Amino acid sequence: MNTLATYNIKGGVGKTTSAVNLAYLAARDGRRTLLWDLDPQGAASYLLRVRPRVKGGGKALVRGKRSLDQAVKVTEFDGLDLVPADFTYRNLDLVLDEAKRPTQRIARLLGPMADAYDVVILDCPPGISLVSENVVHAAGTLLVPLIPTTLSVRTLEQLGEFVRDLDHPPALFPFFTMVDGRKRLHREVIDDLRAHRDDLATTVIPALSLVEQMAVHRAPLPVFAPRSRVTRSYEDLWAEVTARAGAGARSRRGAGAS
Repeated sequence: MNTLATYNIKGGVGKTTSAVNLAYLAARDGRRTLLWDLDPQGAASYLLRVRPRVKGGGKALVRGKRSLDQAVKVTEFDGLDLVPADFTYRNLDLVLDEAKRPTQRIARLLGPMADAYDVVILDCPPGISLVSENVVHAAGTLLVPLIPTTLSVRTLEQLGEFVRDLDHPPALFPFFTMVDGRKRLHREVIDDLRAHRDDLATTVIPALSLVEQMAVHRAPLPVFAPRSRVTRSYEDLWAEVTARAGAGARSRRGAGAS
């Protein structure tokens, strides 16, 4: 089971959009896919037409009163399941802080799912918190969406510092979103980062209004705009992710063991 996470310290960079589209493409490729919406705002749950509620909330999951498979919901798309968001996730840091081995709870919850799914994608809220520490420990690869600005790129450096001291740091796979090739700044930022990093995705996700229409259609882009440029970009990005993660992502089989 490959565990991926869309994560960035900064908000508004396209984490949820990327998580939903990549999860759909994974399922379309025949992979048994689970998307876990960890953001209390529940945008991924909304886009996939699933009510953002977990019985007992995040506390029940963290404290072991409910297993993760009890929270799984089937979506309208073959092969794609969802653990929906819950508004109680806003307090998840406090619940995790009270738990034994607080940075390992998400990995332990995912462990028993290894035989049921080929791919797990975690859609994470922004910021640095106990939730994000759990995600970093649980994921083999962090998919890091960046908008092409200096401040956004700076958060990638901060994330690198955040994971560097871990015993088993996840791989970072940054990629640019909301790219407007007409803007000189966007072109310069992308070219500069490519000159300094060899882990940057070749694919960029363009800034097109179709992305915003996901909230209107409540569906992934390949469903309602299969021939669009942005859909092709996500398909190309998924091909890069599978090539990268298939070669180097950590297997989380047995992560729930004591």
